[in-house]
Amino acid sequence: MAMAFKMATTGMWVTEECKNSFMAMKWKKVHRFIVFKIDEAAKVLTVDKVGGPTEGYEDLKAALPVDDCRYAVFDFDFVTVDKCRKSKIFFIAWAPTASRIRAKILYATSKDGLRRALDGIHYEVQATDPTEMGFDVIKDRVK
Repeated sequence: MAMAFKMATTGMWVTEECKNSFMAMKWKKVHRFIVFKIDEAAKVLTVDKVGGPTEGYEDLKAALPVDDCRYAVFDFDFVTVDKCRKSKIFFIAWAPTASRIRAKILYATSKDGLRRALDGIHYEVQATDPTEMGFDVIKDRVK
């Protein structure tokens, strides 16, 4: 059986797959983004979708459902004013207005546990509609 890490506040388990996918994104750059989903019946957090290294922010936005909550991490590459290449990892808590109240509560109470399990996140964005997580929001955070 795969190892999992329990988020004490909600009783949710973060699967080893979640941590391994995040580490592969962080260190090996094999993913541009990862979308995580809570399986309410099994009480586990799993990887829902991954974006390859050539996919971009618009692909991540397209991977998020319009009527259900998700978590996502996005590896944002950029060049600083002094021409240094940098990379920052964003954590996105997606809770669209059309999602169920129960899902919003479950995702809100599970967020901190996942963030602790994924070491190396630089910024957090909380969004209820696409405008709150526009690419301009991401770019403004790294300035």
